[in-house]
Amino acid sequence: MTIRRLSLTDFRSYPTATIEPGPGFVVLTGENGAGKTNILEAVSLFTPGRGLRRAKLSEMARQGGPGGFAIAAVLDAPGGSVDLGTGTQASAPDRRQVRINGANASATALTEWLSILWLTPAMDRLFTDAPGGRRAFLDRLVLALEPGHAHHASRYEAAMRARNRLLADEAPLDLEWCEALEAQMAEHGTALASARARTLDALNAELADQPDGPFAKAALALAGWSADTDLGQLLATERARDRAAGRSLSGPHRSDLAVTHLGKGQAADRCSTGEQKALLLAIVLAHADLVADRAGRRPLILLDEVAAHLDPVRRAALFDRLAGSGQVWMTGTEAALFSDLPPDAARFTIENGEIHSA
Repeated sequence: MTIRRLSLTDFRSYPTATIEPGPGFVVLTGENGAGKTNILEAVSLFTPGRGLRRAKLSEMARQGGPGGFAIAAVLDAPGGSVDLGTGTQASAPDRRQVRINGANASATALTEWLSILWLTPAMDRLFTDAPGGRRAFLDRLVLALEPGHAHHASRYEAAMRARNRLLADEAPLDLEWCEALEAQMAEHGTALASARARTLDALNAELADQPDGPFAKAALALAGWSADTDLGQLLATERARDRAAGRSLSGPHRSDLAVTHLGKGQAADRCSTGEQKALLLAIVLAHADLVADRAGRRPLILLDEVAAHLDPVRRAALFDRLAGSGQVWMTGTEAALFSDLPPDAARFTIENGEIHSA
């Protein structure tokens, strides 16, 4: 699956814009603040969730615009073209709408058509920041392999929020309602944990098969909470403790992703910034190969300002590795960073909210 045409209306810095990329490398260059990342963010919204910036929907509408925004894409698919659309209306700026071939759909339905992976400068802190970012990163990896993961995640979060409100209420505990919510958390939480474990097992096997080279080899594992016990029974046992805390203290929302640099036998958070970047790249590249093998389609890859942080050897190795890997969108401030790309790469310059073919 590749995007043949992408159209933006009142999204971020763009009153209106259209870009028609090619099937391989798509290079966006321009000064800082020109709007390059905004285009990648628009593409990332064709997956469930809040996109690569994890921003609120109300923050994505253009300042000074009518209040809503729209993003449309035409996909080239084996059976013909597919029209995707997403956005908000001014009357409901925090309510996302999705359409597939003109019909209303859920955000999770987008996973039937596209798998999207991304790396951004903000993710350079992934291994040292709070566990929530690593869980979100892991869940995107899972979602590309198991589209149903989004359903279990949303149902688990909804049940947990309801249980937390119930536990924090000073009124006598509604035991029957609490047990019902715990049963929902157990059902969907167990599915979440199992899907994460399956993905890590498959990804570790893929990483082990990767050739030695400029990108560090990584090993991945779940840390923190793990599904060693029955979650429903555990929630019932810990009900009094959770009520005292006012929140659920056990479950897959307490898990963490642990990454180890195999060559050094060192945890990722203790590696240098360059080594952490290499580990992230190794994971994303191996996962793209895994998705291609399992799902039968290449994921779209979005790389925001990645080339500038690599030395020439690793940059050339990255381009070589990505060649023939489907549609890869990359941004940078200097066109010279991408001089080693094939001549058929689609190149665009971004300036003052406008997209120009280069």
